Amino acid sequence: MVALSKVRDGEEGVIMDVSGDKRYLSRIMSVGLNIGCRVKMLQNIKCRPLLVYGRDTMIALNREEAEHIKVEVRA
Repeated sequence: MVALSKVRDGEEGVIMDVSGDKRYLSRIMSVGLNIGCRVKMLQNIKCRPLLVYGRDTMIALNREEAEHIKVEVRA
């Protein structure tokens, strides 16, 4: 498992763990990023927000938020 912020452009994976405080977890779950969700990294450019596709939605996350989401990358 790797942090979502480490996933490269074009790679796909499945969310295996999400950690953080109650407010953060509530926000992440409300946009559909929960355990078992398949995601695809659309854009991961250094020093910029991540652009992730999951559950038929494009989601922008800052790098600090993405560190709390662990993903199993699928080849």
